[in-house]
Amino acid sequence: MTFTDTDAHHMARALELARRGLYTTDPNPRVGCVIVKDGKIVGEGFHARAGEPHAEINAVRAAGATARGATVYLTLEPCCHHGKTPPCTQALIATGVTRVVAAMQDPNPRVAGQGFAELKQAGIESASGLMQSEAEALNPGFIRRMQQGRPFVRVKLAASLDGRTAMANGESKWITGEPARADVQHWRARSSAILTGIGTVLADDPSLNVRAFDMGRQPLRVVLDSQLRMSPKAKMLALPGTTLVVTASNDAVRAEALRKAGANVQVVGKNGRVDLAALMKMLAAREVNEILVEAGATLSGALLEAGLVDELVLYQAPCLLGDAGRGLFRLANLTQMTARPTLEVKDMRAIGQDWRIIAKVASGK
Repeated sequence: MTFTDTDAHHMARALELARRGLYTTDPNPRVGCVIVKDGKIVGEGFHARAGEPHAEINAVRAAGATARGATVYLTLEPCCHHGKTPPCTQALIATGVTRVVAAMQDPNPRVAGQGFAELKQAGIESASGLMQSEAEALNPGFIRRMQQGRPFVRVKLAASLDGRTAMANGESKWITGEPARADVQHWRARSSAILTGIGTVLADDPSLNVRAFDMGRQPLRVVLDSQLRMSPKAKMLALPGTTLVVTASNDAVRAEALRKAGANVQVVGKNGRVDLAALMKMLAAREVNEILVEAGATLSGALLEAGLVDELVLYQAPCLLGDAGRGLFRLANLTQMTARPTLEVKDMRAIGQDWRIIAKVASGK
C-alpha cells in the first residue's frame, strides 16, 4: 500500500495521542487511534491504563455510527485475542470501517500479524509501516520484552564535565542543577522499574519514587543486594509502591526481617552474586517493560559488560571533580580499544545549565 501525505498527517496525530499514555499504560503498550471519514476526523482515542479500553475502542465509541466506511489510523496492529479486554479486531469489523493503517505490527506473539489477517479476511484493507520508527520509539520496552524476553534497560547517570559522578569520598549532592533533577522524574515515571545496587542504598538511602506528579502508580523498586545488607529501616520500604530485593544469599533471618519491613525478597544468584541475565528474565516475567538504572559504577559497569544496557541518559554538569573522583562505569575487563563499548548519540540538549545526552549502546544484546 502506498501512503499519502494525508495518511502521514493522521498517523502523526495518532502518535501524539499515544504519548498521552506514556506514564500510565504499563505494562501495556502506548497506543493511539484516529478514525477519519471524508477527510475529517470523526473519532480518536488512546489507551490510558491496563484493563481499560484500548485506543481503538475509545476512538470507535467517539465516532459512533459515522465510523462506517472510515479509515482507521493506529500506532500498533489491533489485538485479536481475549485478554483483560475483548479483541479490537472484532470491534473494528463490527463497526464497518473499510481501511486500517497501522504504524507497526504487534511484536506480541499472540498477535504478530494475525490481527491484520483477521481484518483482511473480513474485507478490510490493511497495511503497516507508516511512521514505524516513531511508533517503535514509544514502546521500546514492550518490543524488547516481546521479542527478546527481557526489558529495555536505560542507565541514568549524572557527571561532571570530566566524567566524575562523585568526589573520591563519595560526596555527590548535587552535581547537576534542579532542572536536570526534575527531568529525571519523567524518566522514572515512564519506567516499569527503577534498579539500583546495595552500595547506592547504603550510601544515599534513596527513595527511588516519582514525586513530580501523580500517575496512579509507582515503578517497581529493585535493589540488587547479593549478601542482604539492606537495612529494614531503609527509607524506600516505608513508601508507597513495591520494593523487590534481589539477592544471592540464603540468609533466612535477614530475608524475613526485610519482608516484615515490607520488601519482597527473591533469590536470583549465581556463584554468590546476582545473576544479571536471570534477573532480566525474571523481571520480564513480571511484565516489566522499561528499567531505569540509577546506580554506581560497579552495577552500571556490570550491566554494560553483560550487554544488557540499551540506552544511556547522561546529565553532564559544567563543573570539574578531578581525577580522584569516581567514574561512570567500572569496566575491569576492558583492556583493548577494539573492545570498547560504542555509542550512538540520539539526542543532546541543554537542561538548565547542564547538558543531557541520550545515547544508544551499539553493543547491547
